[in-house]
Amino acid sequence: MVFKERLVKKLTKRYVGPYIMVEEVVSKNAVKLKLLASMRIHPVINVSKVVRYRELIKGQKLKEPKLIEVNRVKKWKVEKIKKKE
Repeated sequence: MVFKERLVKKLTKRYVGPYIMVEEVVSKNAVKLKLLASMRIHPVINVSKVVRYRELIKGQKLKEPKLIEVNRVKKWKVEKIKKKE
């Protein structure tokens, strides 16, 4: 949940959560979320960023990539680019 741990913004998680609940609908495009105290993000977000939480399927593992050290800086090594837009 802490964004400062990531070295590159595009490698951060796409969605952060789960949230406790939607507190109120601010407009048709924005909602205010009730967040944990440890989550340091603005509570009002666009509805396109709110998705239903899905638990991992039994046997499915969340695999974090291993960091490699280059010039005393830890980085991720890209093995394969699956799709180019």
